[in-house]
Order: sequence, then C-alpha cells, then structure tokens
Amino acid sequence: MTRPATHIWRLLKWGRTAARHGALRGIENDPNAPAPVKSLLRVARFGTRQPETPDYAGAFRAIGPAAIKLGQSLATRPDLVGDEAAINLLSLQDNLPPVPFEKLRPVVESTFVQPLGELFREIDPEPVGAASIAQVHRAVTTDGRQVAVKMLRPGIREQFARDIATYEWAAAHVEAMGGEAARLRPSLTIANFKRWTNSELDLRREAASASELAEAMKGFAGYRIPAVDWDRTNGRVMTIEWIDGIKMSDREGLVAAGHDLEQLAERLVLAFLTQAITFGYFHADMHQGNLFVEGDGTIAAIDFGIMGRIDRRARQWLAEILYGLTTGNYRRVAEIHFEAQYVPSHHSVGEFATALRAVGEPMRGKPVSELSVGQMLDGLFAITRDFDMQTQPHLLLLQKTMVMVEGIATQLNPKINMWDVSAPFVRNWIRDELGPEAAIADRLREDFDTLQRIPALVRRLEEKYPPKGGAPEPAPLPEIELMWERKERAAASREGPGWFGQAALVLGGAGIMAALFAAGVIG
Repeated sequence: MTRPATHIWRLLKWGRTAARHGALRGIENDPNAPAPVKSLLRVARFGTRQPETPDYAGAFRAIGPAAIKLGQSLATRPDLVGDEAAINLLSLQDNLPPVPFEKLRPVVESTFVQPLGELFREIDPEPVGAASIAQVHRAVTTDGRQVAVKMLRPGIREQFARDIATYEWAAAHVEAMGGEAARLRPSLTIANFKRWTNSELDLRREAASASELAEAMKGFAGYRIPAVDWDRTNGRVMTIEWIDGIKMSDREGLVAAGHDLEQLAERLVLAFLTQAITFGYFHADMHQGNLFVEGDGTIAAIDFGIMGRIDRRARQWLAEILYGLTTGNYRRVAEIHFEAQYVPSHHSVGEFATALRAVGEPMRGKPVSELSVGQMLDGLFAITRDFDMQTQPHLLLLQKTMVMVEGIATQLNPKINMWDVSAPFVRNWIRDELGPEAAIADRLREDFDTLQRIPALVRRLEEKYPPKGGAPEPAPLPEIELMWERKERAAASREGPGWFGQAALVLGGAGIMAALFAAGVIG
C-alpha cells in the first residue's frame, strides 16, 4: 500500500507542473473549493511563474499519460473544473511521441510466444498513430490481409496503476471534507475513470467491445466496425482490419471526394442515438481521429477502448428527457428526475421544471452554430447545485460522447439542428418502448418469465422444507443435564461470583439491612 507521504509528494509535483501552466488559479479562486485544498495548492505553486492565460490541456499533457486521459474525461465536467477549464480541455489531444518499434518487438513476440514473422509478412516500423496508452502500426498478415496492429506501450499498466492510486487517495480526502466536494462525488468519478482505463489497458476487452458493437450495429446502413483478427490478438496486442478512408476531421478532403457532409452529419448523430438509446452500448470515444469515411460514404469507427453502457430503465428516462426538452415538456422532464431519484424529494417538481425551462427554451429551434447540446449540459450543471442533485457517474460517458458527436456534426454541417435530427428518432423509440403495445408485451414477457420460475421456486422450498417421512412424530424428550455440563456448573459455583456479582451481592445486602432497620426488626 502506498504511503500518504508518497501521494502528497506526487500531488505536489503535479501541482507545480499545473502551476507553471497557470492551471491552479481557477481552483484557488473557486469559493466552493475546500480550504485545505487551497492551502496545498499555494504550497505547490510557491516559486513558480504562472502565465496570465491558463493552459489546462498543456498541464495535463505535461503531467503524463494517465493525466491526459483524466483531463479528457474532465472536459465534460464544467461543474467540477469550471467552464473555462472544460472548454480548454476539449482541445486535449491524446498524442505522444512513439516508442521505437525495436523496443516494442520483443515485448510483442513474448506475448505471442513466437516471432512476428510467423504472424505478419511485414510491419511498418513507423506508427500511424501514437497515444498515451498504445500505438498503431500498419501491417500485412502472412495470408496477405491489410491490418492495423495496436500495441501497448511498455510499462504503461504499472504507471497508470500508480497514478490512479493517488487520484483515488486525493478524491477520498477531498470528498471527506464535505460541502460541495461531497455533492460532486469525486471518488465515484475516479472509480469510473479507473474502470474505463482498465478496459483500455486490456486489448482483448477492446477487441471484444468492437465485436459486440459490430453485432449490434450490423442492421444500421452506412456505419460499420472493422473486423477483429482474433488469432493475432491478446492482452497487449490487438489486430483489426485496416480501414481505407478519409478522416472526418479532414473536411476539405471529404468535400473533394464528393461526400455529402450534411448527410454524414445526420447519419453520425443517428448512429450515436441508435447505440446509446436502442442498444444501451455505445462507442464513447467518438472524436474525429477515430472516425473515417470510406469511398462509398460509409462511416467506419475505430478505437474501442472506452465504451459506455446504460441499462434499459435509464435509457427510457434518457429518451423521455431528450424528447421532453425538444418538445418543451419541462414538467415531464422534471418528474423523470424525481422518479430516477436524481433530485431529492424535498424539492419542488414545479420549481425544478421552471429551472429546466430557463435552460431549454433559449435553444429550441436554433442551429448548433448558435446554441448547442454542450451549452445545454452546462446549463443543467449550473442548476444541479441549487437542487442538491448529485453527480450521476453512469451518465458521464454519455455526456462526454454527446459533446464529441455534436462537435463533429457541427464541423460537417454548421447549420445542423441536433434537436430536429434527434426528435423523430427519440419519438419513435418512445412509442415502440413505452407505448401501449410495448407495455402489454413487457407485461406478458414478465408474467411468462415469472411462471417459468415457479417450478424452480417450488423445488427450492422442498429442499428447505422436505416432506415428512412415513414414521410417526417422535415423542417429546425431557431436558436432562449432561454430566460435563453439571461439572462445569459446579466448578463455576465453587469459584464464586466475579467482581460484578460480588458488587451486586454487597449492594443487595446493604439494601436488605436498610429495609430491616426501617422496619424496626434490627435496632
């Protein structure tokens, strides 16, 4: 277990790096920041020169790989880091200098327990991309297929484990200070971050995520997931089909290739809604570098290290919230927040609906170029404090992905209206999932499942309460003190009462004597 002194030393070291980028000023000026945190920050920045304009993204990049990932996840938490920091962190790119391939080769060969020449005809030593956790090389398999090979950086698992342990320690101590820090639940935020990064650090799980998403989206035209080469995939290496296409970040290239940008933007939004609301399983790292457009206009996604899940009940709430915001039914949106217990019951549904109206009304009917989903989330975060609404960690990835998708869609089509694109999809899903026919079907399915479980329930009852046999009920037996029990009781009586028993005897004797004096029996 890491000592507290080690955690404090790491925090001070990271704090000094952040101070050199001016990234501590916002926390020090925040009236909700706990006083001990501000004191620690003053110690960390002592003797440093801070620039006038904070560079939060640069600070996280300078601290290291785990901080880059943490900074990206905090970009959707303006309630936690402030609006200025959240906007700046959206620019945080996960790019690092690559590890020389000759250092990677022995690590990769040891995981496969065979030379790379037996798996790949050739591998380009220059990576096509290098991020904080892994880097990707283009290769050709021994049977002639073009593939992308993703390899973990050496020692990256150990480095993440050390840094996350300090994040957990710091979050627990800040949350224990109470107040606004407790409401924001930083410990749960770090717990979710740890779970996401652990998934990214096991490339078999990423491969499984790609396979699962491909199966879910196989009926969605114009969007696909590259196939996994399972024979060349393990915990440290993942091999998938090579994608030939234009990155969605290359707007000019897409126009030159003759692609319909408005159609691409709409299809991307609908693909995200299909994943999140229909299947409850979505690609949660949809930045521009992970999306390509193939020659026929198909959108191809890569990098499945971060995936999000939402259970069916939460998806129903989410769909109703989105539809309520698009149609202006703020009362229903407020009721859902209370039904989901996102807002404590001592608050007023009507007052919360009015607060939601203040956020939603300015956005209805306007293109993203004027008002956005990101701004809507900022507005929602602003009112959560007034209504004691705690952070919902299971929705953080969804919020992050919504902001990413909106950004890409806006770049492709600045006039796109996210509400107009989303409303028909959400309305149809609500009708299918929450309409009368769906309610009847759900009830029939639940009742049928209950009937199927009855035989097993009866068997478990019989196991616990077996039927009586053919012999008559035994006669009641007298209680007889066993010899060793009698000896133990006799030994205890010879030892006499303990100090408590002796005290009780003294007090009892004194009481009896007093009563006899009072009655005139004695004296």
